[in-house]
Amino acid sequence: MSLEPLHPRHVPELWAAAQNAESSWTYLSYGPFASQEALAKEVMDMAAQQDRIAWAARPVTTGEVSGWLSLIDIQPKNAAVEVGNIWFSPRMQRTRAATESIFLLLKLVADDLGYRRLVWKCNALNEPSRRAAERLGFIYEGRHRMHMVTKGRQRDTDWYSIVGNEWPLCRDALLGWLDSANFGTDGTALRGLAEIRAGLTGA
Repeated sequence: MSLEPLHPRHVPELWAAAQNAESSWTYLSYGPFASQEALAKEVMDMAAQQDRIAWAARPVTTGEVSGWLSLIDIQPKNAAVEVGNIWFSPRMQRTRAATESIFLLLKLVADDLGYRRLVWKCNALNEPSRRAAERLGFIYEGRHRMHMVTKGRQRDTDWYSIVGNEWPLCRDALLGWLDSANFGTDGTALRGLAEIRAGLTGA
């Protein structure tokens, strides 16, 4: 998995990845885009923002940029950061590459930068995102009701986090799941993250 600082040069690949993927934008504040130029404007805006860092996700299996993800609400003083603003095209969703891309950001902020509070937020109606947070080891903290308006609709937001000494277990479980020995010849994982996590705790 390769993460590259998001740049306008990624737009043609992202535009190709976004074709016939209208439903993948449902819970984001932007998209779907009517043209490559409209997508380019959004990418340029994200790449230029100073209060967040965005990466393009390039799975090694395809070599094609298939989405993006960001670090947002970065609080060095509080050692807190959110992994968010995630868009993966349908061809990348629910893949090993999708999990690895998120793991790489979590490892960066927790192990390399020493952040102690890792946050995941999502629309309360976004069941796939809620399942992803729980699968990765995030703990549900609660719901901010009527938190914001997105695309003209009132949104409740669910909050999740990994804090302090919870990270090493999440990291080790993710490393175990991502290990090539955990995948069959057809690319299917032999053990799920929950099973690996339970094995590490002796549960």
